[in-house]
Amino acid sequence: MAEEIEVPTEHLQEAIQERLEEEGSRWIMLVAMAAAMLSVLAAIAALFAGHHANEATLSQIKAANSWNYYQAKGVKSYVLSMKIALEKDLNKPIDPSDLKKLESLSDEQAEIKKEATSLENESQLHLLRHVPLSAAVTFFQIAIALCAITVLTKKFPLFYGSLLLGIIGLLFLLKGLI
Repeated sequence: MAEEIEVPTEHLQEAIQERLEEEGSRWIMLVAMAAAMLSVLAAIAALFAGHHANEATLSQIKAANSWNYYQAKGVKSYVLSMKIALEKDLNKPIDPSDLKKLESLSDEQAEIKKEATSLENESQLHLLRHVPLSAAVTFFQIAIALCAITVLTKKFPLFYGSLLLGIIGLLFLLKGLI
């Protein structure tokens, strides 16, 4: 399974809270609330990113198993066709059940191939959702860090950058969910 993405925001939240208690300023409260909301969004994005990474891995494993089964049926089919060819060459009668089994193996392979391809496509779809969700986590984490820097340096304009990154993260989150 894919490793779950962690969002380390505890220290940042503590630093913001300490600064808030020191100064009690309204804008610090605003930045702290934004950081808290960004933390929630980062946690949600991380949860979904991990889920889709795990599902992609599981689907790919199932697809590989199906392809192995497909190959096993192919080997069986090859061995049976060699048996039939050998019986023809030796002018021996061909067992009709062998011909029927050969046709059955071919039909089974076609079904297995369809299933394996479907599972591979499912895996790709999960990965396509995982990538923007991971990007969302990254943008949210950077936005949270900017919130902390805003409070620590008392440079409120940095907060606008944090909001911008949070909006970009939200767009990636929505892209991954839709």
